[in-house]
Amino acid sequence: MGLPKAIALPSRRARAPLDRERIVANALVDVASELRLTDAAELVAMIRSDHAANIADLVNSSTELFFKSGTLRYALSASVKAPWDATPSVALDMEFRHAMVSAFFRLTIGQRQAGVEIVDILFDEKGLDERTKVERLAAALASARLGARAKAR
Repeated sequence: MGLPKAIALPSRRARAPLDRERIVANALVDVASELRLTDAAELVAMIRSDHAANIADLVNSSTELFFKSGTLRYALSASVKAPWDATPSVALDMEFRHAMVSAFFRLTIGQRQAGVEIVDILFDEKGLDERTKVERLAAALASARLGARAKAR
């Protein structure tokens, strides 16, 4: 009989994408809440009709209270899930660019919750280790914020 096998915990490397998603999601709480104030039927109609300019204006007006101009924007792709037995959810592809960090992600907004799925993050500097990348992402998001919330982080 051999030694008992230990439960394999995710490696530090495997947890890094979750750390990044958590950082981006926490930074976007206010934006998601602001977008949720939009009439859901109107937003669904804009997405279904492919009114990218209108969606971009909506996203811009929802982000301008919380982020510096041009740092967070709509990435011209969106989708809607509207099952018969549940409330609809909207997914907006977004892009963040600030302080030598570019993040591409999908912001999903439902009736009571929102989520973030990172597509890719690019750093202008090469050779950064995983911990430094997470720190740079958090610092870039914090420095792109406006007002008291940026100072609190």
